[in-house]
Amino acid sequence: MKKQKNKLAGLQKRKAIAGYLFILPFILGFLLFMLKPMFQSLYMSFSNVKLGAGSVEMEWIGLKNYYDAFRTDPDYMRMLGETLGQMVLYSFGIIVFSFFVALILNQEFRGRALVRAVFFLPVIISSGVILGLEENNSLMATIATTVDASVSNIDITASLQDVLRTAGVGVRAYEWVFEIIANIYDIAIASGIQIIIFLSGLQTISSSMYEAADIEGCTKWESLWKITFPMISSIFLVNWIYTVVDYSMRSDNDVMDKIQTVLTVQLNYGLSSAMAWAYFVIVTAFIGITSFFISKGVYYYD
Repeated sequence: MKKQKNKLAGLQKRKAIAGYLFILPFILGFLLFMLKPMFQSLYMSFSNVKLGAGSVEMEWIGLKNYYDAFRTDPDYMRMLGETLGQMVLYSFGIIVFSFFVALILNQEFRGRALVRAVFFLPVIISSGVILGLEENNSLMATIATTVDASVSNIDITASLQDVLRTAGVGVRAYEWVFEIIANIYDIAIASGIQIIIFLSGLQTISSSMYEAADIEGCTKWESLWKITFPMISSIFLVNWIYTVVDYSMRSDNDVMDKIQTVLTVQLNYGLSSAMAWAYFVIVTAFIGITSFFISKGVYYYD
């Protein structure tokens, strides 16, 4: 028994060492290139920054920049609230979409490799250069405009939404659902990595567990809730954290755009740093709180 425990401890230790070796490049890069600018940005958020000829002067002013961000600036608080609301909505939509796509791609069917490649394309499309080509492509913009114009008179989604609003059935909830549906293209574009992570988790589940469940008379729906969900519950937590972080750093994020405008247009380094740090702390707190509650439902197994 003692030898078995020692072997298990040695295995866990080797796994930990391997994990640290994998993240070592990031740790070194963070310590060498990001740690000092990070603290400089934090100090700037409490300072009045003046740019001189080849010099930067910082005068300590305490919490004034944070006060200006939350109380003086007319747009920051509104943008912050709207962005956090969109973050929750889109993150939930991305998790649900990527999970069910991963379930489909995990099945045996002809051309599965090709379909998986198609769903991985959003990861490539969302990379810097190709994303820029997509956004600046006049041909794609013309096609999108033509498609919108051709279906403008037959908007089934809008018609169904009007019917549900007239009926007064769960209006707010349906508005959220229809907003996700209306932005399904953006959700699909942002779901590539999550689909791959879910697929890797689904492939670790032994087929013998599903065979045993079938013998016991379990339906596919029961197997989904009793086997699939518990076995990959930790993957949900990983994907949730990744999705929230990814959304909070999007280039079309209103808060990020506001911070960029204050920095580059108004040249107010102190205020932009305060806005950035406030946003960072709020998103970090949101991730911490939601992860705490999600982790309560995570099933860990050996």
